[in-house]
Amino acid sequence: MLEKVKLAWNRTDNTFDTEINSLIESAKIDLGIAGVTLPTPYNDMADRAIVLYCLFHLELEHGDPNKSEKFKTAYDEVKAQLSMATGYTAW
Repeated sequence: MLEKVKLAWNRTDNTFDTEINSLIESAKIDLGIAGVTLPTPYNDMADRAIVLYCLFHLELEHGDPNKSEKFKTAYDEVKAQLSMATGYTAW
């Protein structure tokens, strides 16, 4: 997942690896709070949600706030879809 986030953020260096790994874990927690159960292994929708969450925070802290807001909107939409989709919820 780390490499997917770095690719989406156009980074190849290891400067932000610790932060990105923390954001990946935070994304899983945030999705869990919304009632989303992530499949193992992840599929494309789960990957997309985690990547968008990371990009939202990375752009907010280290990039363009306008991009950050777009990534947040996209993340919120994917999270809402997952929270209502069969196969992604515990109930």
